[in-house]
Amino acid sequence: MATYQAAYEILAEQLAENGVDVEAVKAALKRQHIETPSWGYANSGTRFKAFAWPGAATTTQQKLDDAAMVHKMTGIAPTVAVHIPWDKPADDDYDAMGQYAEAQGIRIGAVNPNVFQDDEYKLGSLGNPDPGVQERALDHIIECCEIMRKVDSDILSLWFADGTNYAGQDSLRARKLRFERGLEAVKAQLPDGGRMLIEYKFFEPTFYSTDVPDWGTAYAWAVKLGDSAQVLVDLGHHAQGVNIEQIVTFLLDEGKLGGFHFNNRKYADDDLIVGSTNPYELFLIYNELAGAEMSDDPTLSGAARNVAYMIDQCHNIEGKMAPMILSVLNCQEAYAKALVVPRGQLAELQQAGEVLLAHKLVTDAFRTDVRPLLATVREEMGVPVDPIAAYRASGYEAKIRGERGVASASGGFQ
Repeated sequence: MATYQAAYEILAEQLAENGVDVEAVKAALKRQHIETPSWGYANSGTRFKAFAWPGAATTTQQKLDDAAMVHKMTGIAPTVAVHIPWDKPADDDYDAMGQYAEAQGIRIGAVNPNVFQDDEYKLGSLGNPDPGVQERALDHIIECCEIMRKVDSDILSLWFADGTNYAGQDSLRARKLRFERGLEAVKAQLPDGGRMLIEYKFFEPTFYSTDVPDWGTAYAWAVKLGDSAQVLVDLGHHAQGVNIEQIVTFLLDEGKLGGFHFNNRKYADDDLIVGSTNPYELFLIYNELAGAEMSDDPTLSGAARNVAYMIDQCHNIEGKMAPMILSVLNCQEAYAKALVVPRGQLAELQQAGEVLLAHKLVTDAFRTDVRPLLATVREEMGVPVDPIAAYRASGYEAKIRGERGVASASGGFQ
């Protein structure tokens, strides 16, 4: 403990000399909020195989138990997203679900409809040429709006697998118009203060056309729909080399950045642990977010503080709990590094056209060892200084393995 305290004092002095308000940085880190997904605690895998993990959650109650453990270890993961019908209670008692979550020290977060899994959605959901299938998808999404009210959620997270595999399969314009009608109908059913986050994906599972293929499409619809609609950015849903931080900046400035699904990828939508493949990209994204939070423009800073940060990953071979904890910690570390960028110095260098020095200032922040800072923050928050080590020593993994065993399927809240 003395080692990291001494290192923290040295780091704090260096940051102060660069004009960084260390106490403000610590306060921001204590306010950080990363939402974990219920489905991340269950058995999931690639499109080809899901490897069953001993102790993986099979009910929503177990998923909430696991999410509560992640929050206990990190102190910054107080909500868990649910997926309907994967987390649907047998008796539709969503009040009980919310109460159970609160009893574990967490809350229900975003509600995610599922309009891609059933056979009826083979040709799409809201974009389907069959009006009956469109109606079924819309009814389910509206059901999720009602669930939002029951669990006190203010976010409806929308992802659609809709698209076509072949030229001529369907009218691309007709599919666009069907979506616009459907989303307008959803908007009318959102609870007061609720917002829909429109996610995009440039390919997969369809390969000729995707109905929500990019951030521009999601943004255009969010503009049409008004204040209750924003864009959700999944880090794996872009072509290689896309500058995601530039997209983030544009959407922030327009007030249309609703949230993130954090993960990482090497090639496409790999759903790997966030920060595992490209930590510099994660830092650069957080650099734009942190800069907006600290802006003198109240509209921009307010928009930045309203962004929802959510994990969306597939832990197939590395376990469930420890990878989720590491995911949260990687977001915490990237945010800390972004917070220690000397904003005043950076602005001066940018204005003066000092290309190399401005770049070096940002990369120096990325290379800063913020572990002593994070250890200090965690100690002040009353959570483990080393969350991974604390989890491994807690006995929780052995407990859930013994109680749950190995199961290949998961069910709703029980």
